[in-house]
Amino acid sequence: QVQLVESGGGTVQAGGSLRLSCAASGRTIRNYGMGWFRQAPGKEREFVARISWNGVSVNYVDSVKGRFTISRDNAKNTVFLQMNSLKPEDTAVYYCAADKDVYGSTNVRAYDYWGQGTQVTVSS
Repeated sequence: QVQLVESGGGTVQAGGSLRLSCAASGRTIRNYGMGWFRQAPGKEREFVARISWNGVSVNYVDSVKGRFTISRDNAKNTVFLQMNSLKPEDTAVYYCAADKDVYGSTNVRAYDYWGQGTQVTVSS
């Protein structure tokens, strides 16, 4: 079992930045693909970013490209999401997830473990 705990959310003005962290415990995540997803009120959970086990392969949803960066520190069993130039439409609960496939996926159903989420609110 892998337990995931997100942190770093909060309220920020448009144009600001936040750095989300996802701390894993119970098992090393070095053999897992990792992803970030978000869910706004009344909407389905959507893919934001994913990273392969070694950090070499990443991809992002088009709406965050050039603004968000996913990274990982396997020695610390932690994954990060740096979010810059935030927009009100980025407001959502952000979830970290672990996929037994070492490359991860853009598909929410592919992930095996999920955190509880952290709220990000961007005011205009």
